[in-house]
Amino acid sequence: MQASEFQRAVAAARSIAASVGLTADDAVVLQDSNKLTLRLLPCDVLARVAPAADQVAQTEIELARRLAECGSPVAAVEPRVEPRVHERDGFVVTLWTYYESAPPRQVSPADYAEALRRLHAGMRTLDVPTPHFTDRVGQAQRLVASRDLTPALADADREFLGDTLRSLRRRVGRRGGAEQVLHGEPHPGNVLATKNGLLFIDLETYCRGPVEFDLAHAPEEVGEHYPGVDQHLLRECRILVLAMITAWRWDRDDQFPDGRRLGIEWLNQIRAALDPR
Repeated sequence: MQASEFQRAVAAARSIAASVGLTADDAVVLQDSNKLTLRLLPCDVLARVAPAADQVAQTEIELARRLAECGSPVAAVEPRVEPRVHERDGFVVTLWTYYESAPPRQVSPADYAEALRRLHAGMRTLDVPTPHFTDRVGQAQRLVASRDLTPALADADREFLGDTLRSLRRRVGRRGGAEQVLHGEPHPGNVLATKNGLLFIDLETYCRGPVEFDLAHAPEEVGEHYPGVDQHLLRECRILVLAMITAWRWDRDDQFPDGRRLGIEWLNQIRAALDPR
């Protein structure tokens, strides 16, 4: 979140918590990117704060509620308040259960795959209007195509990244495999290791597509434990996802730590992955 907005965002979260009867004398920053994630104390609630232009927050709450009802491994909304989006001072704020982390340990690929399988099983029960994964690829393509939005991207890299996104979007979409509602970004940063097992967070990226698109965000070993995976499709999805997140790193407004260095590094990884040798 922009530094100029940070204090107002924190104040909005604390004010909203107080308005629904939760004491929030302090706020601990857990994550600061396009959204601000806070642990409010002493009420011990997790607050997610985003600019008011964010229009998917209510859908995210509804997805989490319905998935929790069918036993899917997702973080729950805060049970002490009404599950809805709050607006204050140009921000939307949602309130969630705060989970203490389990004792440090490496999450096994088998556990990760099983949790993702259970999440997908729950998502198959959802009947909601869902954007297609190619819509998200299209967002990356528009970034790469615009010199105004990605001014630091060299012409040769722009052409290479644009061609990669276009060809892989077409190839993955052309395979015609089964599609379903997906998390959209079930990478390790969106998985909580809790005493209740692994829980997925950040459902705002939900989309429709093959499960291999979700698996492409997880560590490689996870795909070896997920049943019925098309390994060739998974490989193409991995390169496609890498190309997408590379595009985000060249966005002039990107706030990801060390993002430009990663953008260069990932361009090299894409070239190596596509090298036929």
